[in-house]
Amino acid sequence: MPKPKATTPDEYIAQLDEPRRTAIKTLHAMIARALPKLKPSIQYGMIGYGTYVLKYAGGRTGEAPVIALASQSSYISVYGCGAENLKELKSQLPKAKFGKGCINFRKFEDIDLKVLEKIVKAAAANKQSLSAAAGK
Repeated sequence: MPKPKATTPDEYIAQLDEPRRTAIKTLHAMIARALPKLKPSIQYGMIGYGTYVLKYAGGRTGEAPVIALASQSSYISVYGCGAENLKELKSQLPKAKFGKGCINFRKFEDIDLKVLEKIVKAAAANKQSLSAAAGK
């Protein structure tokens, strides 16, 4: 029987099995401390922090989480932290897989929390400046 969809970050975390629950709880606490002005909520089935205005190539706009945290089947994913702005920090997370807009970790032990905190703060500052430029 599938689990009911979480409506709060605490419900999302509570539905996870160990050891993933502890990993996501630790990451959630770090992101919430690093970005205290961004309210955590469930967005797109994961924990999102704040929102910003996303402008698509065709001119359409929409809202997306500034940063998001998800427990995937094979990875822990942090979204909103694309590799385009992280060249100098990538080498400090050698076991991470960097995508265009996310960072994936196979194991919690592969995460350097101090480095990830720097990445999250930089990505959030970049998104918030983009959102301000778009008029939000």
